[in-house]
Amino acid sequence: MLKTDIMQTKLSANLFVTFLFMLIVLPFSCVAQTEFEKDVFETSKGDLEITFIGHGTLMFRINDKVIHIDPVMREADYTSMPDADLICVTHEHGDHLDKNAISEIWKENTKLILNQNSFNIISKGKVLVNGDTWQWEEFPIKAVPAYNVENIHPNGEPFHPKGVGNGYVFTFGDVKVYVAGDTENIPEMKNLENIDIAFLPMNLPYTMTPEMVAKAAGLFKPKILYPYHYGKTEPEKLILLLKNENIEVRIRDMQ
Repeated sequence: MLKTDIMQTKLSANLFVTFLFMLIVLPFSCVAQTEFEKDVFETSKGDLEITFIGHGTLMFRINDKVIHIDPVMREADYTSMPDADLICVTHEHGDHLDKNAISEIWKENTKLILNQNSFNIISKGKVLVNGDTWQWEEFPIKAVPAYNVENIHPNGEPFHPKGVGNGYVFTFGDVKVYVAGDTENIPEMKNLENIDIAFLPMNLPYTMTPEMVAKAAGLFKPKILYPYHYGKTEPEKLILLLKNENIEVRIRDMQ
């Protein structure tokens, strides 16, 4: 074989290896480098950064403190997520409570708040029941009701019984954030005051239709509404349903 032929053969082999690398390795690299959507809000206690992880999973960051809400491994690789200063779990269902995710972001001084059923599963954290208020750092956090009225199992038991799960209202200085958990448009929402940012769930049969979310928002009128936990429901419907309300609907990837 001529020297030029040998060089061409080596070149072809190198090109083939490069092609395989691009075909096999790069797609995984792109997945690993995917960035979650984020919004930043100015508060009297510093900027609040909200990261939209997916479904019912969120992450807040304020003053270099990290708050994880309902962290689950199916929504993110928590081996590479920031360690938690605070973890909040709304209830014990598998798309909201994940012991593996919690263990990956746990550090020596991590705090955890959760409902009683979740505590029964992981045996740590501070239990809050509906109506409890707990002070974390300089931020009050209130547990509020989250339950079903209309949507029930065939045996008549609600998917989320009253008094079991929590929603949480966070007060970050002059900004209040309501994370509803799994709930319907329950009458207790009328008691929510001065909510700036709200996360309301929207998927059947477990939570709400777009029409129910619109009614829920009408009860307490948040300034900004994020539908979340919405599965295959079309969140854009909310924009039309709330067009006559002074509520800004923001759509993020929270299926």
